[in-house]
Amino acid sequence: MLSIPSSRGEHFDGIGTITAVRRLLEYGWDKDTPPLTHARRILFRLLAEDNDPEYLFEFGSKGTFDEDLAKRSRAILREAAAAALAQAGYEGDPRLRGAARRILERVVAYIRSPLAQKPFVRMGNQHVLAAEAAPPSIHLLFMLAYMPLFRNEHHDAMEAIYQHVSQPLPRQEGMQLVGTKAIAQPQLVLGDMLPNRNAADDDVAFAITWLELMARLGYLRRNDNWSKLYDRFLDDRDEHGVWHPHKGMSAVRSSNPYLWPLYPLEDHLAGDERWTDVTFRLGLIGRLAGRTIELV
Repeated sequence: MLSIPSSRGEHFDGIGTITAVRRLLEYGWDKDTPPLTHARRILFRLLAEDNDPEYLFEFGSKGTFDEDLAKRSRAILREAAAAALAQAGYEGDPRLRGAARRILERVVAYIRSPLAQKPFVRMGNQHVLAAEAAPPSIHLLFMLAYMPLFRNEHHDAMEAIYQHVSQPLPRQEGMQLVGTKAIAQPQLVLGDMLPNRNAADDDVAFAITWLELMARLGYLRRNDNWSKLYDRFLDDRDEHGVWHPHKGMSAVRSSNPYLWPLYPLEDHLAGDERWTDVTFRLGLIGRLAGRTIELV
């Protein structure tokens, strides 16, 4: 469901259904086209609040069934499927709205609980998130980004989400206690993922994605640091409005698996095509943030 192509394989080999759907939507495909219609049924099925092991897909295990791990895995797939359906334009569907409400309620209940102040517990020689911790995931943020009416109906919850994603990142890695095991949870957002210029320069593709996500959620204009980082990207445009790297002339690349549906959308990163994706995204962010777009 969430797999991405191997760097050694063909460009579109081994793509998971959710990842593929979101990529096609980024390309501009309509949700009623046959490939997306075929995928729709399983995506809605994944929204169900059950732990049926038949729907664990790549999270399934051939060994002994682990109920705690299955529950956590289904939660990840549920949120990722909700994000894809929201992006496809199903905000008004009661199945998606119901799932979105349940997911949001769990996350906000955690953010407002005492546990959120000290979410880490000691396990051996490391600190991991408590099993009861429920920080927002990157999938939840993408889901909310494409549900503007839903956000307006839950403005108090959206304020809680903003306070969480704008807080400093903890020093600990995103490991969580699941049953008796510590499992990596890279999809969890534990704080500000773009805290400074160094973070933006280290992964430009992720920085642009984060700024777009914050703009869609209505958070970009409220955060001076993110706004300044966005302005810095704008300063790197040439006289024709085309963005170029702050240093060097290499194409922007990222190893972050959550960016594959979004970047790059160009078939190849050679010549002037190297700058197309970032230039387009900068314009899109400006429009989402309510800035005046100057046509060049």
